[in-house]
Amino acid sequence: EATLDLAERRRIRSAIRELQRQELERDEEALASKRFRPERSSHRQDDKENWPQSQHLEEEQQAALNALSEQLEAITSVEELTKLLRAAGEYEERKLIRAAIRKLRAEEIEAATLAGNVQSNQ
Repeated sequence: EATLDLAERRRIRSAIRELQRQELERDEEALASKRFRPERSSHRQDDKENWPQSQHLEEEQQAALNALSEQLEAITSVEELTKLLRAAGEYEERKLIRAAIRKLRAEEIEAATLAGNVQSNQ
């Protein structure tokens, strides 16, 4: 409700600030308790056991991404790249394809700008 008394408004604002401060302190305490939870020792052991396998999978993924990158260099049509983008399942693949589309569009804009400059000079 609205009040015309300035002293009452000040008390209300200070009470609101105090409540906000207390809420922030509770949130910080909750974050601190989550941040310093000890890890489960069995989880660390699982990581050590699976590390060579995950390293191998990561290397395979990187090789596949490199092959895709080379394939994308050869494609000169935005439509073809868009089809590939729609068919791609992995985030990293889509990321590479979107970058290739941006590159092609930038080249098209640059070519159009140069063509416009040539026509205006003639």
